[in-house]
Amino acid sequence: MVEESSSLGRHAQTFDEELFMWLGDEPSEVRAADAARIRDIAAELAYGFDALAQVGRAVTIFGSARTPEGHEDYTLVRAVAAALGAAGFAVITGGGPGLMEAANRGAREAGALSIGCNIELPHEQMPNRYLDISLRFRHFFARKIMFVRYASAFVVAPGGFGTLDELFEALTLIQTQTIRHFPTILLARPEWEQMLSWLREHALQQGRIDEDDLKRIQTAADPDEVCSLVSAAHERRRQHIHGQPRRSGS
Repeated sequence: MVEESSSLGRHAQTFDEELFMWLGDEPSEVRAADAARIRDIAAELAYGFDALAQVGRAVTIFGSARTPEGHEDYTLVRAVAAALGAAGFAVITGGGPGLMEAANRGAREAGALSIGCNIELPHEQMPNRYLDISLRFRHFFARKIMFVRYASAFVVAPGGFGTLDELFEALTLIQTQTIRHFPTILLARPEWEQMLSWLREHALQQGRIDEDDLKRIQTAADPDEVCSLVSAAHERRRQHIHGQPRRSGS
């Protein structure tokens, strides 16, 4: 693994950092190595698909890695995951600490399948101890595919840049109809009020999004409300999929 020195200190490059690095005047053999990277990416996708192929109904829960046990958000996420698990849903997270741990812990306590899709980072993110299936990815985009492919809803708890990235990527996939009947539920309702107000007062008012885009964002304050939204959306999605004509060869 290549190492470089920077103002942030010396660290090992991740595969994504190497992939997105500006090539500048690097020789042609460096560019030719992209073919090998393609094989690595394909192998990583196959690794995830093989590991999760038997997952049935599932919900992906996002949230901060920095929220400690005992915080009200940790308690709420743990209860939400337990309720979803009791309703028959597996729980998928980023596999790390904080609210990811809370979600996996709640799922485990409900006897539901608990899945973590961890990511290689310069500063190691260790898997939490409540995982039945623990996967480790080198590429963020391969990991994100697992969050979507095997879930029928996103529950988004308070978090930082990573959580917000996952939230808005999910909304973009829904807006572009890449995924359908797929609720994005913001947990801990007051947390999100200022963000939603900004979207209404700026993005919506200036025509950068429309009213339907905002309606795709749902909020919930307790486990029962989350379960109701997820179960209803799962049923709509199931009916939509079964109503579609089958593709040739499928």
